[in-house]
Amino acid sequence: MQQASLPQYDEMFRPDGTVRAAYAEFFDWYEKQDRGWLRNQDKEAEGFFRRTGITFNVYSESDAEERLIPFDMIPRIISAREWRRLTRGIEQRVRALNAFLHDLYHRQEIVRSGRLPVEMLRDNAAFLPQMIGFTPPGAIYTHIVGIDLVRTGPDEFMVLEDNARTPSGVSYMLENRETMMAMFPELFTRIPVRPVSNYPVHLARSLGACAPDCAEGTPRLAVLTPGIYNSAYFEHAFLADQMGAELVEASDLRVVDGRVAMRCTTGYHPIDVLYRRVDDDYLDPLSFKPDSVLGVPGIMDVYRAGRITISNAPGTGIADDKALYSYMPDIVQFYTGEQPLLPNVPTWRCMEAESLKYVLDNLADLVVKEVHGSGGYGMLIGPAASKKELAAFEAKLRANPHNYIAQPTLALSTVPIFTKAGLAPRHVDLRPFVLVSPEGIDVTPGGLTRVALQKGSLVVNSSQGGGTKDSWVLED
Repeated sequence: MQQASLPQYDEMFRPDGTVRAAYAEFFDWYEKQDRGWLRNQDKEAEGFFRRTGITFNVYSESDAEERLIPFDMIPRIISAREWRRLTRGIEQRVRALNAFLHDLYHRQEIVRSGRLPVEMLRDNAAFLPQMIGFTPPGAIYTHIVGIDLVRTGPDEFMVLEDNARTPSGVSYMLENRETMMAMFPELFTRIPVRPVSNYPVHLARSLGACAPDCAEGTPRLAVLTPGIYNSAYFEHAFLADQMGAELVEASDLRVVDGRVAMRCTTGYHPIDVLYRRVDDDYLDPLSFKPDSVLGVPGIMDVYRAGRITISNAPGTGIADDKALYSYMPDIVQFYTGEQPLLPNVPTWRCMEAESLKYVLDNLADLVVKEVHGSGGYGMLIGPAASKKELAAFEAKLRANPHNYIAQPTLALSTVPIFTKAGLAPRHVDLRPFVLVSPEGIDVTPGGLTRVALQKGSLVVNSSQGGGTKDSWVLED
């Protein structure tokens, strides 16, 4: 998917071709390597991913196709100074999100204040009445958060979207680092890169700190997966294994004596913390979709009785709403008393008549997204669209404006990828992963860098042809 050229910031090279400070040591190493050896290593990375089984499913109307995650071996490098600034902004935003969710399901002070229209909650499928008046164990709603960031200049980072429901991709972050360390071990003795391999330990500790009061001894953790046909099943199995937690499906669980229990060879044993990778609608057939076979009948009653922790809390998906995202600057200020350290991308809410008119008049220059969309599906990139595609999308907007938001087409920063012809710039974004517990907020140094592998493309999603890179945060 191509688009017209925009002025862009390259994170490795200055406009005069010299190398920026963060990349200087890496580039010096790179220039000394034999190009044939590098090409062989590039092929070896694909073999490593294939042997490890690092795949995802791409769903179509007729089938699901399993693919390897494309990986590029040129790292994305972030300086210690840049990371400190990003961490402060991420922590501020995550604190605000958690406070916002608590308020939405209790007094709704932000609605009473007039800062958030009640229409943002009314008829919003992601808002769960079952959560009203209930506070999760530890008062944590968003145990694991992914904040998608884009960069447009030396110090210009913006939040593209928030992932507070079930953020995915952390297994690719970890496997990218394992791959780089296996292929180029000398780089990690030469360049001081902050580690990410301790994420599963931190995740288990953070989830354990959110266990309900009824937990005895070391909390028992389990990862609830929809099963092997889910697009992120590799990640579910990977994280359960790395945490030393149980990987379970709905058929492995039932409610026994007021607790959610897992089937074992010696009977059913209680689960204290359930890291669910099942959407709200399928979590409990007694509370949501009655025909769901992916959830546990009665789990919401156990949850509301305070006898299990569900991560992330049901109802957090409203924070992923892209129309609600446009209110995040007000939300941050309302709950923290501070101006946002990380700005939003300017956003037009198509539900508003004036905004809809502007979007329709400028459709060829904008990016339009579904309010509840993900994975790059249902999105229009105006500068890359044909006249036929623009006309079809205009009809969708006029028929259902509430379903869409629009944003300007940003000049995303670029990082070079490795090609047979040499280094070539490609657009990237970044998803840092954040752990939240009563003990504090832990931002993993780096995150998942997604890269648009096609020249000129702005679509970084793996399901739409994008790939991933290892993300390096340098030590001070």
